[in-house]
Amino acid sequence: MQIGQWLLDNGPTVLGQQISWAELVGQICALAVVFLAQRRTIATWPVNVAATGLLFLVYTSAHLGGMATRQVVILLISFYGWWAWSRRRDAVHGVAVRAASWQERFVLLGLMVGATSAFALVLTAFDASWAPWPDAWLFVGTALAFWAQGRGLVEFWLIWLAVDAVGIPLQIASGLYFSAAIYGVFALLVIHGWWSWHRTAVRQRGEVAEPVAA
Repeated sequence: MQIGQWLLDNGPTVLGQQISWAELVGQICALAVVFLAQRRTIATWPVNVAATGLLFLVYTSAHLGGMATRQVVILLISFYGWWAWSRRRDAVHGVAVRAASWQERFVLLGLMVGATSAFALVLTAFDASWAPWPDAWLFVGTALAFWAQGRGLVEFWLIWLAVDAVGIPLQIASGLYFSAAIYGVFALLVIHGWWSWHRTAVRQRGEVAEPVAA
C-alpha cells in the first residue's frame, strides 16, 4: 500500500504538469502492449499484466470506477490471452489471426450495447464514477477488445479505435493529460496494427485454402 501511494504521489514534471510514476510507467507499458500486439509476440501479455496493476492505482485515485474495475478484468483476460496465444503459435507467421465471422460480429456488437448500458447503470447506482456512460464504454470496450485479441480476431483493433475516441476526451476532463496523449498515440498504432493484422489474416487464409484448391 505504501509503495502504491508513493507511485501516485511522486513522478516527473513535464510542461508544468506532474505525472505520477504509476501513470507514466503504466501507460508506457500499455503503449508497449499495442506495439507488441502488432508483432503478435507472446510478450504482449506479461507486459499487459504490469500495466493493469499500475493503471488500477491511477484510475482508483481519479475516481473512475469503471476504468479501475476494467483493469481487474483485463488482468484476467490477459492470462486467457497468454494461454490462447501459446496454443496458436506458428513457426512462420507467429500467432494465427483471422477476420471474425458475421455471427461473432453481431455478438460483439450486442455485448457493446447491452453491457455498456448495464454497467453504466451500476456505476450510477453506486456513485462510482462522475462520467458513468463513457466510463462504462471504456470498461466494456477494453474488455471486448482484449478478449477478441486473445482469439486472434482482426476486428479487435476497430474496437480499440472506438475506445480511444471516448478515452481521449475523458482523460483530458479527468486531468490525466499524459494518459490522453498516450491514447492519441494508441490511435495511430491501432490503425497500423489493423492494417498489419488484416494483411496477415488474408495471407494466412490464402495459404490454408491453396492446398484445398490444388
